[in-house]
Amino acid sequence: MYVPPRVLTNDDLAQRVETSHAWIVERTGIERRHIADHETSATMAIEAARAALQVADADPRDVDLIIVATATPDYLMPSTACLVQDALGAIRAGAVDLNAGCSGFVYALAMANQAIASGEHRLVLVIGVETLSRVIDWQDRSTCVLFGDGAGAVLLRTAEGRAGILASLLGADGSGADLLIIPAGGSAQPPSRETIEGRLHYLRMNGREVFRFATRVVPRAIEQVAQKAGLKVRDIDLIIAHQANLRILEAVAKRLDLPMERFVVNLQEYGNTSAASVPIALCEAIQNGRIQPGQHLVLVGFGAGLTWAAVALKWSEAPMRLAVPHFHNLLRAILYRWAAWRTRLRQLLRRLAIEGIRRAERRGRSS
Repeated sequence: MYVPPRVLTNDDLAQRVETSHAWIVERTGIERRHIADHETSATMAIEAARAALQVADADPRDVDLIIVATATPDYLMPSTACLVQDALGAIRAGAVDLNAGCSGFVYALAMANQAIASGEHRLVLVIGVETLSRVIDWQDRSTCVLFGDGAGAVLLRTAEGRAGILASLLGADGSGADLLIIPAGGSAQPPSRETIEGRLHYLRMNGREVFRFATRVVPRAIEQVAQKAGLKVRDIDLIIAHQANLRILEAVAKRLDLPMERFVVNLQEYGNTSAASVPIALCEAIQNGRIQPGQHLVLVGFGAGLTWAAVALKWSEAPMRLAVPHFHNLLRAILYRWAAWRTRLRQLLRRLAIEGIRRAERRGRSS
């Protein structure tokens, strides 16, 4: 995982808009969030991917597919996943972005699992990343207090045995598309003076309706994916849900009749990081020792679209938990440096080739 070092507290926000630390905590549970300065979605995704590769002691050249879940890509085109693929030196990997809002990472996880199950891929890198601070209206108190930036990544690979992803569930209800939306910037409302003056390039949210949607769909998704996996809700050891609002998580726990101790909660530190929230929470839970071999986990997301997704899995002790040889880390560092030089060289050769073609055309016209 990777989060920007810059921290924006509730007290800091109180100096920008009419709010207070107590007001934000009471309504959301959020105390601070991390905000990108020079970072972009691509640079944060690259850092998170490198961390995942190091933990797994994997060679980027062995990765078959890279899926980046994000609603805040660096560009409309090319995909952020292609920028990550290039920086990692993952020369054998296909690369694609996935936009399912805050459900994006769980969507991507389910699709990565199917890609492996099909036999077409053996090693898939899944990343959730957002730079939401770039699309937040910092004059809108209802949204600017909620969101933060960050990235998380995992590697999926073929394995034998019952451990791993047991079942997945994907859902959508496009009738709620207007409840969480960035109105302008796409083909419906291309950038113009009017869209800029109307502040239509910022995120807009109907918080009340999104809350009602989440508290209804998330418990049902958890129950359904547990049933598909042959589990009962009480068999779930840990639920890692999208970190949007503490009240939502408490409502879900109440409807499922589960204690809050079964839920990973870290939104007080990061706020809502959309597609990055589930992988960040997963990485922290692993680092804190909350996830143990043999446990049953459910990862669940909900967000813009409207979309929702859930994955049930059984955790296993991976050999990557052993100490990674130092020279493996050194080789990966050399590979990343080589990838940067390879990019510069290929770009230079393209420019030279284009210049050569233009000169040949000029000579042809003058003769």
